Amino acid sequence: MALLPATQALVQELAELRFAAPVACVYDPLDYAWDVHRAWLERYGRGRKQVLLIGMNPGPFGMVQTGVPFGEVEAVRSWLGLRGTIRRPEHEHPKRPVLGFACPRSEVSGRRLWSWAAARFVTPQRFARRFFVHNYCPLAFVADSGANLTPDKLPRAETEPLFRACDRFLRQVVAAIEPEWIIGVGAFAEQRARLALGDRGLRYGRIPHPSPASPAANRGWEPLVDRAFGELGIPI
Repeated sequence: MALLPATQALVQELAELRFAAPVACVYDPLDYAWDVHRAWLERYGRGRKQVLLIGMNPGPFGMVQTGVPFGEVEAVRSWLGLRGTIRRPEHEHPKRPVLGFACPRSEVSGRRLWSWAAARFVTPQRFARRFFVHNYCPLAFVADSGANLTPDKLPRAETEPLFRACDRFLRQVVAAIEPEWIIGVGAFAEQRARLALGDRGLRYGRIPHPSPASPAANRGWEPLVDRAFGELGIPI
């Protein structure tokens, strides 16, 4: 499977990058949660897909804990049925420990996304016949205070090499699964995908982000995403 060595090469490349304050800790779940991420790729990342859903980067209670994009713990364990060893990162913020499947907190964005998928497709296998979920940037950034820092807030000198690596890896993902549609979960992901991929015969779109920071998502995200797919002409 082409994505396995490509992912491991990305881990090595990202390990060479350095980030200054306000970044205090950098988490790479593709590294310390490789066991589960590999299972995710092997079980759900094979074959051609119709739609590639792209998020921004790991959330502290989602992919940071499980190694799966939007990886809310219970969804990964119970619906996706994934298991594996999750190590502790070398540099860990005391306010943001990696507890893996023992993490007691639920990531709202991940719970919303995977609950929507379960309600519409019933089984993860049916969902995976058409969809694959990917985070544009696999790194999570934590400030000295413990606050989550998104990559769009980092200085350009740091994001240029980071985004070059992420762009190249996104092109490898697209080559592996040959999607028809590239759908950003939020504006940042759509913008980065367009810049990285260009035309290539791909069709682009965006769905609302399921973040609890979004008042619209908090009023009911599932009908919003259904409407967005309907307007794009993607049947659910």
